[in-house]
Amino acid sequence: MDINYELYKVFFYVATTLSFSEASRQLYISQSAVSQSIKVLEKKLGKPLFLRSTKKVQLTPEGEILLRHVEPAMNLIMRGEAQLLDTSLMNTGQLRIGASDTICRYFLIPYLSRYHREHPNIHIKVTNSTSIGCVDLLENGQADIIVVNYPNSRLSSRTTIKPITSFHDVFVASRRHFDLENQSLSLRDLQQYPILMLDRKSTTSEYLHQLFQQHQLDLVPEIELSSNDLLLDLADIGLGIAFVPDFFLDDKSKDLFRLNIREELPSRQLVIAYNDQLPLTQTAAEFVKYF
Repeated sequence: MDINYELYKVFFYVATTLSFSEASRQLYISQSAVSQSIKVLEKKLGKPLFLRSTKKVQLTPEGEILLRHVEPAMNLIMRGEAQLLDTSLMNTGQLRIGASDTICRYFLIPYLSRYHREHPNIHIKVTNSTSIGCVDLLENGQADIIVVNYPNSRLSSRTTIKPITSFHDVFVASRRHFDLENQSLSLRDLQQYPILMLDRKSTTSEYLHQLFQQHQLDLVPEIELSSNDLLLDLADIGLGIAFVPDFFLDDKSKDLFRLNIREELPSRQLVIAYNDQLPLTQTAAEFVKYF
């Protein structure tokens, strides 16, 4: 179809803001021009893209399909523009990182602090998601680099992976509620206790379920959450045994202890990943050098 790029650009801004007025503000055009552009695009495609009401704007199923294809393209174009504006002196630009809340808070903060100190004019944008969700950020062009747990089922052969460090996952429980500190437990023994863990959309959940399956065991967690910090809070009050990475346990509750598990729990890695089919922005390349 012979459709002007500007129409897709207007669609992208309306679809991501779900507001005709906000799209007009960001595009520096009138709201009527935004509305007219959407009408033209809908006519050319022969499909309604938005459901309009006096209170809100929503994407139609057709609009959601189109956005899934337009968004990566728009992000790639904006990424290319940003790279052209990068200066050799690192005086301008943006660094876009995707990382989970746990990795960002308990691992990346010192590196982000150093980067901001050495490159104060670079705008740092950090987007939180699970390690699996971060891959979507990378593929959609919403992040230049991601720092994620590995193995990661979503990482593809098109991705460059650079290991940063290794870590182990541990089971922790409260001394006040579980008299298990001096015992040696098997994974089968753990099935008798309530297990607290990250939800199914995480690499940690994938890892633990696979580990139980390798030993012909079923894992039925008592509670699944999206926050490791909250898992520890719930373990601290005795709701169960939490499964968490070891690198963020320092200075946590003195009442929590690590369980002694007979089976070996293979280590995992933190890695930096980026799309090897696209050149790294200078701002991202400088950050990768820290590792």
